[in-house]
Amino acid sequence: MGSFLAREEAPLSAEEWARLDDTVTAAARRVLVGRRFLDIYGPLGAGMQDIDYQVYGPLGEAVISLLGEEEAHPISPLRRVHEHLPIIYKDFYLFWRDIENARRLGVAMDTGAAAAAATFVAQREDDFLFNGMESYGYQGLLTANGTHAVDAGDWFEAGSAFKSVAAAVQTLLADGFYPPYAVIVNPVAYAQMQRVYACSGVLEVQHIRELVQGGVYQTQAIRSMPGLVLALGPQNVDLAVAQDIVTAFLGPEGMNHPFRVLETVVLRIKRPPAICLLHGPAPDPAKIGGEAT
Repeated sequence: MGSFLAREEAPLSAEEWARLDDTVTAAARRVLVGRRFLDIYGPLGAGMQDIDYQVYGPLGEAVISLLGEEEAHPISPLRRVHEHLPIIYKDFYLFWRDIENARRLGVAMDTGAAAAAATFVAQREDDFLFNGMESYGYQGLLTANGTHAVDAGDWFEAGSAFKSVAAAVQTLLADGFYPPYAVIVNPVAYAQMQRVYACSGVLEVQHIRELVQGGVYQTQAIRSMPGLVLALGPQNVDLAVAQDIVTAFLGPEGMNHPFRVLETVVLRIKRPPAICLLHGPAPDPAKIGGEAT
């Protein structure tokens, strides 16, 4: 590990560090949603502070020619974006008496605080990916300029989820964005899809999975609408990672030991029209479980 993490200064053995790292990684993976469908660019290294990428507009068709002499109109960007990679982090303590007692008894060190810190970092990452951070000028999947949108209707009505996702797929396909697609919705909308669709004997969510091919996901980061449909691929959107989630030692504080779970990431939206928002009121939790028609 790099010296900036100061891990060699922490009062932990190699085995204790391994347990701490496993805990942080497992806790983050349980929570992270964006990384389940986004392509990852990196890790690029902890010292990477800025990154450039290109934003593309409509792209022309490929050329068919017998001799290869027709003008091909190379792909060219509308603009280049210079983005700063922010740090997402949460601190926690390991107390000296807990460490000493675990060693005296020969039991594993309690890493619950590390798991909690990793969970908060993972939640903040997803919120950052979906909602951006307006005060710093970051756009998210839900707030990017130039996206498509369709009317999601009332997801309390059976079949409305499938119909709105199908409309989003048709919109993306008509604009040249091909499968696979990912559907990401808030938990209430996800629950509304867990019902039998019409007389098919199959859950509505399963019909949607077959339609989009890239998976259906739920996240608490979506709050103001049912969700979105995204055409997958690094040519459209990816996540740039400089430093992946890791634990650093902050130095002794009194006799106790503060640590930090941190990462540096930024979302790169290269083709905003690859996103189709499902516009409409967020489904009402009180209406979950309505009868199918």
